[in-house]
Amino acid sequence: MRGSTPGAAVRRSVIPGCLAVVSALIATGGCAATPHYAPKATTYYVALRGDDGNDGTAPGRAWRSLARAERTGLEPGDRLLLEGGARFEGTVTVDGTEAGSADRPVVIGSYGQGRAEIEAEDAPGVSVHNTAGVEIHDLTLSGDGGAYRRYGGISLYNDRAGSGRLDGVTVSDVTVSGFRVGITVGGIGRGDGFKDVTVDRARLHGNKDAGLLTYGPAFDPARPAWSHEDVELTNVEAYRNKGDPEATDRHSGNGIVLGAVRGAVVRGSSAHDNGADSARTAPSGPVGIWAYDATGVVLERNTAYRNHTGSDVDGAGFGFDENVSHSTIQYNLAFHNDGPGFYAYTRRVNGAHTDNTIRYNLTADDGRKLPRFGGLSVYGHDVRNLRILQNTVVMTATGNGGSGPALRLMDGQSGVTVRNNNFVTDGSPLAVADEGLTTRNVVLQGNNYRAQQGRWTLQWGERTFHGRTAWSRATGQEQRDGRPVGLTVDPCFPGGGLPVVDSPDDAHLLAPDCPSLADNGLDLKEPFGTDAGTVDYFGRTVGTPPPVGAALPRGD
Repeated sequence: MRGSTPGAAVRRSVIPGCLAVVSALIATGGCAATPHYAPKATTYYVALRGDDGNDGTAPGRAWRSLARAERTGLEPGDRLLLEGGARFEGTVTVDGTEAGSADRPVVIGSYGQGRAEIEAEDAPGVSVHNTAGVEIHDLTLSGDGGAYRRYGGISLYNDRAGSGRLDGVTVSDVTVSGFRVGITVGGIGRGDGFKDVTVDRARLHGNKDAGLLTYGPAFDPARPAWSHEDVELTNVEAYRNKGDPEATDRHSGNGIVLGAVRGAVVRGSSAHDNGADSARTAPSGPVGIWAYDATGVVLERNTAYRNHTGSDVDGAGFGFDENVSHSTIQYNLAFHNDGPGFYAYTRRVNGAHTDNTIRYNLTADDGRKLPRFGGLSVYGHDVRNLRILQNTVVMTATGNGGSGPALRLMDGQSGVTVRNNNFVTDGSPLAVADEGLTTRNVVLQGNNYRAQQGRWTLQWGERTFHGRTAWSRATGQEQRDGRPVGLTVDPCFPGGGLPVVDSPDDAHLLAPDCPSLADNGLDLKEPFGTDAGTVDYFGRTVGTPPPVGAALPRGD
């Protein structure tokens, strides 16, 4: 802010065209902490009836405009508070000469009754550029004009080479709409970005490309590095980010996207009704919640539903995309997405998509537009060491008569294991696998395959099977130590043979009502060294052996 031309910092944080988050004094030996000097923090106020000739240091001496606030630098511990219930035009920038202390953060928020609103045009609402140690809370940000075309509503951006990861940014209790992306966290260097970024209780809607995005430079598998570290997203709702019908060179209309990050969690969040206006001829499409160029990511206890794609790819609920490793998707619910509920994908043959897990998830009636990708899909060219276990997948035909498999396995994978899942369809193929996949590439064991209507069907390469025994003998799948494993039993869903899940509150319809799948899964820890988790989707303790599917019977 101080000494800068208004808008200069935010112009440097334009989102790239290709998408590709208490200090303590220690006393020892009974002695008091050593006194030290701490600069006095200042609180500045901005109010509609203020005056830019004031000093801004009390509500009765408030400034009137954000432009006046921009001329004052914010030192560690300072606060800039906007009048609650009022609307202010402009932007708030914190640049590399300001803030910077994670222990004494600069605070930008509201005072009085309600939230203040920042209305930004051709700029972010709040820009944090080449600094950290910032808290942003209790604000509504809306964009217009150039803001929708180019900027993040809350933009964290580090383009200072050699700076490392700038420490400490918290965003909470915000609503952001009308920007290219609701919240962006960007870095241009390998290892130059942000760390300890927290976003909690954020509503991100009506933005163009995404609700939330972290990004960085292109990933180099020979020298893996990530711009950002330790990003935590909780209670984030990303919805009706519809996409750009003119964006034929990229995907747009995503919910939450984690890229260029090491160590991230998305928990208790949702992505829904995104992507409706994304381009028909784009090379890739939007997804509800997904990661790329990332490691150590956990997506857990979230929902993704009614996400769309304008093109003939993507539109999924959850996914691990290019160059994701050592990451987990668990305890999530997906339904009524255009693409699969869950997927793993990479087009690059570089060994960087490896050691990931998809477990204890529920998905119902996904593939509404693109049923050929199934409810749970593994595709691309080099997916390695992926564990798919304890999921429940229900697939029925779409309104236009299309039907897809519960499980879709495409060529280009190795070390993939699919165990203790409950696959249910209305008679469409329970699984479809490409030609050439053998037990050297993928192993299926201990799963339940149930066709609630029509004929039991499974397609493996060019062959179609109508019984588990014949398929197992021909392919070696669903065998262990020469013995057949796997089931074809009715899971007894309380919602009927093919439950209709229309809202997150309907998840209980996918928990079995009878013990047919209880304690019938394979023990994954002892023979396979796989962590099957200690609780099911609903948080109930799982024993050994575990159930088949994501949930114990409701009476357990």
